[in-house]
Amino acid sequence: MEPIVDKFGRSFKTLRVSLTNHCNLGCVYCVDDAAQPSDVPVIAQNSGLAPLSTSQYIKIIEQLHGMLGLETIRLTGGEPTLYRELIPLIEGIRATGIPKIKMTTNGSMLSSKIEALQQAGLTSMNVSLDALDMQVYHKISRRRNLTRILDGIEKSVQAGIGVKINCVIMKGLNDNQILSLLQFAKERNIAIRFLELMQMGHLYGNFEDHFFSERSILQTIARQFEFKKISREHAATAKYYVMPDGYRFGVISNESDPFCNDCNRLRLDSYGNIFGCLSNNTAINLSQCLDQPQEIQLRLQEALTHKKMKFSGSKLSMLAIGG
Repeated sequence: MEPIVDKFGRSFKTLRVSLTNHCNLGCVYCVDDAAQPSDVPVIAQNSGLAPLSTSQYIKIIEQLHGMLGLETIRLTGGEPTLYRELIPLIEGIRATGIPKIKMTTNGSMLSSKIEALQQAGLTSMNVSLDALDMQVYHKISRRRNLTRILDGIEKSVQAGIGVKINCVIMKGLNDNQILSLLQFAKERNIAIRFLELMQMGHLYGNFEDHFFSERSILQTIARQFEFKKISREHAATAKYYVMPDGYRFGVISNESDPFCNDCNRLRLDSYGNIFGCLSNNTAINLSQCLDQPQEIQLRLQEALTHKKMKFSGSKLSMLAIGG
């Protein structure tokens, strides 16, 4: 079979799979103040389609794997650990032969789930941690569960599963947390990536007040640490920097320096819609043609026509498409 590529010649080896549009946090960069006035669970709007079952997820993943030769599945949300069939799903994905099964999580459920996740076949995870100061963490997440998040990170490291920390930096909210987060990660030899705020969902066209650039992040770190830039790997989301002792940290500059030229990622939401690009909210549904591989391939190729060369933001909610 000829490799499936987009109009820019890019091939796709990573599928980000959103398992739910529910989340037990209410982070300000993901949820609008007006939509989340209190501590109730976040529920994103859906398209009227039924959520995928575990068997449907696996069937779609198998079909796409056969067409693309997938190397990585990244489970996202909402919050993926809220998905009730998470363990059977990971086991089913492992049975397809896809070598890497990763997860992006807020870490709130890790303490009780890490052993089962590892045994099922999860190979690594990214944990969101935007502050170490409890008041700052509460201001961003609208929750008071920081201790539980930190415990989940510690237990994951002890279990030997690969962990990276993701931190979205927002000017005036948590830019004063950069150095303490970096020190926390460095002491535990955990890779940390600092993310620029993205103009997605309710922040589309309205994110400048809290935007803190890669340059500003690096200037902040340089006040305390020496480092130098290292070569970026193909299709990597982050640019990495190394300190004299060998410790590495990364910056994901989706706004100031997008990594779109060699993007190898596609996204599947919890209703079976595939998205070619974060900057285009055109959803192509696959759940309605599960037993029609030729139709799935046609729809996949249609989704690829919507991939752009450069990130430009979208009104699409990260709750629905997966962070």
